Amino acid sequence: MMRRREVITLLGGAAGAWPVAARAQQRSMPVIGFLSGRSPAGSVQVLAAFRHGLEEAGYVESRNVTIQYRWAEGRYDQLPALARELVRIPVHVIGSFGGPVVAQAAQKATTTIPIVFTTAQDPVESGLVASINRPGGNLTGVNFFSASLGGKRLEFLRLLLPGVAEVAVLANLANSGPEASELEKAGGALGLKIAVLNASTDEEIDAAFRLIVEHRIGALVVSTDAYLAARTERIVTLSAYNKVPSVYQFRDFVAAGGLMSYGASITDTYRQAGSYVARILKGEKPAELPVLQPVKFELTINLRTAKTLGLTVPEKLLALADEVIE
Repeated sequence: MMRRREVITLLGGAAGAWPVAARAQQRSMPVIGFLSGRSPAGSVQVLAAFRHGLEEAGYVESRNVTIQYRWAEGRYDQLPALARELVRIPVHVIGSFGGPVVAQAAQKATTTIPIVFTTAQDPVESGLVASINRPGGNLTGVNFFSASLGGKRLEFLRLLLPGVAEVAVLANLANSGPEASELEKAGGALGLKIAVLNASTDEEIDAAFRLIVEHRIGALVVSTDAYLAARTERIVTLSAYNKVPSVYQFRDFVAAGGLMSYGASITDTYRQAGSYVARILKGEKPAELPVLQPVKFELTINLRTAKTLGLTVPEKLLALADEVIE
């Protein structure tokens, strides 16, 4: 018969072993680096979509995968140091979110750790991949072509405001790539004068709105940029205060009170990125994974904001909308 002291000793030994086993299991989990140009507060929905992409492939955070987060919150000068931190951990794969400036920071930090990016700009022109179908290096990802959709945003804006003559473009020129020039070309084709206003700081955003009011510019298009996305509330508030009809790239702006947005579904883009990260964790190589294209586009209109601005949304535009916020 086992003595009471022996039972206590065995139980104590087992209890002591559990935390050790748990720690060993945690160390054996793959680690994902999540490098974003945005802020945590402004990324709740997209982060959920990224996790969903992982979960579809069987990876659940804290259960069988660990995620290390680094947020630049629109401060691009912080990105190189944040990328190097992830490399030093080290992580098994890096998810890069916020355009080529974020992906390039990760690219400079490592040539061996796989990187999955999201970008609105051509990843070949940005130097991220050798080609769309065969990236060829340690990077692949999702190109959601938001920059090339600027002309379509102007068309929707023209439907809403047929009498508008001049449109401002709010752009972080350090990271906008060809989007501002593409909007100028598209505006010219529609007979619109385009005024490009640089905005890479809060002060420049405020100054841009002062110019829009002073020069009586009829409307605003906000370009695709992680810094500007991190300033959603500020831009939407200034648009409302100054009564500037504004069109955005992402639904998040409209949900926050903006007037209208058109572009690839940003949540679906993050889900696709999560799926690619999972595939790489299972052994596939980024060099052989073609850069994905968006599969879902959405036009969102906020009728409450339109009413506040004294605008009547044409039935034709409402019929085209994927979502109408009332």
